[in-house]
Amino acid sequence: MSGPMRISLAPGLFSLPDRLAGGASVGRSAQGPPGKSLILRFPAFRSMDDPVIIAPPNTIPGAPDKSGKSSIMRSSVPVIGTVPQSLPPGKINYRAMRKRWWLFWLVDQIVRHWPVFRARKGVFVPRLDGIGDIAMFLPALAHYSEVFGVPPEDITILSLPYWHSLAGNLFKGYRLVPYDGGRFEKNPWYRFKMGLWIRRQNFAVAVLDVFFRKALVLDAMIWISGAPKAYVSKPWISPRTQSEHAYYLGRHSYIDTGVYPTHELYRHFTFLSAVTGRTIEPSMPHLPWPKGRSKLPRDKKCVVVHFGCNEPGRRWPFSNYVVLINKLLDDGYTVVLTGTEKESDDLYAHPEILERDGIINLVCQTTLPEALDIIADAHAVVSNETGPAHMAVMLGTPAVIVIGGGHFGNFVPYPPELCPPNIHWIYEPMDCYHCFYNCTKRLVDRTPFPCFAAVPFDTVWERLTSIL
Repeated sequence: MSGPMRISLAPGLFSLPDRLAGGASVGRSAQGPPGKSLILRFPAFRSMDDPVIIAPPNTIPGAPDKSGKSSIMRSSVPVIGTVPQSLPPGKINYRAMRKRWWLFWLVDQIVRHWPVFRARKGVFVPRLDGIGDIAMFLPALAHYSEVFGVPPEDITILSLPYWHSLAGNLFKGYRLVPYDGGRFEKNPWYRFKMGLWIRRQNFAVAVLDVFFRKALVLDAMIWISGAPKAYVSKPWISPRTQSEHAYYLGRHSYIDTGVYPTHELYRHFTFLSAVTGRTIEPSMPHLPWPKGRSKLPRDKKCVVVHFGCNEPGRRWPFSNYVVLINKLLDDGYTVVLTGTEKESDDLYAHPEILERDGIINLVCQTTLPEALDIIADAHAVVSNETGPAHMAVMLGTPAVIVIGGGHFGNFVPYPPELCPPNIHWIYEPMDCYHCFYNCTKRLVDRTPFPCFAAVPFDTVWERLTSIL
């Protein structure tokens, strides 16, 4: 059943104050004064009792004020290029839904309405994160027990399997449950089994503050959990995903954590501040990791060079890394090469590098904890914007990190006040920044994006020598 979007009151929605920390506002009345947000109801396949919070422009944290300054980014890093505009949630166009959504709709309905008789308990936090996302999520996670009023063991984090090798260090005390995000999004039988497990837990609270996310995975999990309290952030919404996001957002109250490209660290803490009604200041990612556990030689200055990335376009040209590695070796440093099988072809196309003294080749030879051991013991790190870069930030290891402009400022670079001073982000400004790496200027697939290729070698080398 569908109908026109309408504005209505929302008595008893959360227990949030009129104004959220950082300037975001929560609507109380459709006739409120300027600066108050409105509460909108979505049509079709949803209870009309569940309102949605929409923050008005320029009142949400991160929106520029009249002077052009942002209240939430608080960073001297420039925002470069044209920022795409997110579409607000609106009327659901079921014709725009993907076939997969229709396939899973019945599965999700069965799971969501599955009878459960156990008492409601605990907080459900589904995630679909890489290493960088983990680094930026951990400082906020440290507040979850206090914010939601439960001990860590009652907080269930649904996560990708590789997190579990770090459970004892990063998630000590929390209940960590693995799942396969790809199978949940594509396999109806796996989705049914995983969804039924979620439903049977009978969580009391569900929490989702991921900005770039898949509605068919994370938002669907929040809904099928059946948790009576769902704290959900407004995601990035594109024309392609608008209807899917609107379908799920229309079933929960949600919090707008800032305009793109508000940095993820600030976004997480804006979310928690909105839930509590008081300002919770963001903190720098930090991982207390023991030193001296790696097999790196103690009498050498070891520089970790991670030349790869899971996206070939987000790599500084390997020819630059070849020059950099040779210069480091010439200067007497030991170079530790790390990476995965995806990047090994570049390395083995230059066998002369591996024949030099001072090279330690660990490509395809480390686990995640072992990689952290190596970076913790390294004298410095050189990396693209990928997992080891975020590890260096968490561990406080001096690093030079080459970054591009696909979503500049949202993930990297970190705000200076939330980043160790020995971390150097190197980039070359271009007017095409914020393309989300849907690059139209790259001429050959699987080659570095122009914003990476344009980063000068001399700049990287100068910054690296300054921290060695």
